Amino acid sequence: MLLSKQKKNQVGKGNRFLISITVIGSAGPIRFVVNEEELVAAVMDTALKSYAREGRLPVLGSDLNNFVLYCPLAGIDGLSPWETIGSLGVRNFMLCKKPQAEKVVDDEKSMTMARKGSGSWKAWFHKSRNLKVSSH
Repeated sequence: MLLSKQKKNQVGKGNRFLISITVIGSAGPIRFVVNEEELVAAVMDTALKSYAREGRLPVLGSDLNNFVLYCPLAGIDGLSPWETIGSLGVRNFMLCKKPQAEKVVDDEKSMTMARKGSGSWKAWFHKSRNLKVSSH
């Protein structure tokens, strides 16, 4: 009797499995157990919270709208945040920041930035030329 109740509870919860999410630029993957019926958005949220809790670098932030979860076996398109994580039948994923659209800057600001930036790269260039390289 007790065994049949446990099986019913497990069926209602869905299957759970270990997933691995690699964050681009981080030292290693994040691994945790998920329910196969969880939404991709919930998995991304858990991954970002785990990443921050572990103190990993680079610092990512926690806004889900800035990230895309990819499945390397499913192609180049990111997963929809509204599909279930178990729908593809894979356990390895990649979390990437969405590409930022280039901001349009008016001509005056871009000229000012170009002038400010030109001095810094020139100074770096001159410093690097003056470094002495010892030969053996």
